[in-house]
Amino acid sequence: MNLPKNRQNKHEKKVDLDTLVGQIQSWGEQLGFQQVGISDIDLDAHEERLAAWLQQNYHGDMDYMQRHGSLRSHPEELHTGTIRVISARMDYLPETSSEVEDLLKQPAKGVVSRYALGRDYHKMMRKRLQSLARQIEQHAGPMGYRVFVDSAPVLEKALAEKAGLGWIGKHTNLINRQAGSWFFLGEIFTDLPLPTGEPVENHCGDCTKCIDICPTQAIVAPYKLDARRCISYLTIELKDSIPEEFRSQMGNRIYGCDDCQLVCPWNRFARFTAEADFAPRHGLDTPGLIELFEWTEQQFLERTQGSAIRRIGHHRWLRNIAVALGNAPTTAAVIEALHSRSQHDSPMVREHIQWALYQHRAMQQE
Repeated sequence: MNLPKNRQNKHEKKVDLDTLVGQIQSWGEQLGFQQVGISDIDLDAHEERLAAWLQQNYHGDMDYMQRHGSLRSHPEELHTGTIRVISARMDYLPETSSEVEDLLKQPAKGVVSRYALGRDYHKMMRKRLQSLARQIEQHAGPMGYRVFVDSAPVLEKALAEKAGLGWIGKHTNLINRQAGSWFFLGEIFTDLPLPTGEPVENHCGDCTKCIDICPTQAIVAPYKLDARRCISYLTIELKDSIPEEFRSQMGNRIYGCDDCQLVCPWNRFARFTAEADFAPRHGLDTPGLIELFEWTEQQFLERTQGSAIRRIGHHRWLRNIAVALGNAPTTAAVIEALHSRSQHDSPMVREHIQWALYQHRAMQQE
């Protein structure tokens, strides 16, 4: 590769780049990452798919997807000088997590997406990626770099796919043949001209289990997700009222949805995490809906300290649980819990509680 003079002078240490890649992968494993790979920054094919996805308004109210569309497919614009991306993945499925399939059949319980049961992964992964970048600098000399963990407009799954960490499945999640899909991704953008990995073969085949299982039919075609229908979007990203047409299908899912991953055959190879930070906190792996609905705003803030859940705020938390309570069997305790907040100061919360109470009245009349 012919590098500009300023870049040739910057990397003064003479290192064997092929050997360096192996060292980077080894250092990554020592830092707790299960796999590290390198990719170039050519995302033209993904840019076309992203543009088509945005054109169809599948991003819903996530306006930032539209605003930063070009940055996502041009890493060199997001961080000047970038020619390579180091992608890393970290398993997050806790062994103590209850079986979600069983939890979905217990309508008095709430289901929280497995990734959000423990501490928020962003800071921890970012810190470890920073450590990895410093180790690379100590060995290879000063380099331009920037670390990202779901913190900027980055096509992380596309970059990880190019780096050989897996393939993007029909549900649009990244799948690894040896580890399934229960993992987080993070990146180091760098100007270091490292050798790149090779993409792996797509092994979804004729399987459509993820498409068939989706409660709201959000996977509108293989490899195409309409976020506006996705329960993860509805319970996390959507700031306003949840469309009534999706409320019954949400069941007892109160933060995110893992159904498409639960049925993926490749997740039989998923490995439990060894990270203590990802262990469930405050009983969120098997929570009672009424108990969660009783949390005051102060209790919500205290019990979601350091958690990804905190970002939705107390009002959306109550909104989501009200829907789940509306889908729960009619009991005196459920009705009492709903009435206890029926005069809430948030019109959105009140509206979802009224919907839930109407559901129970309708069931009693049948």
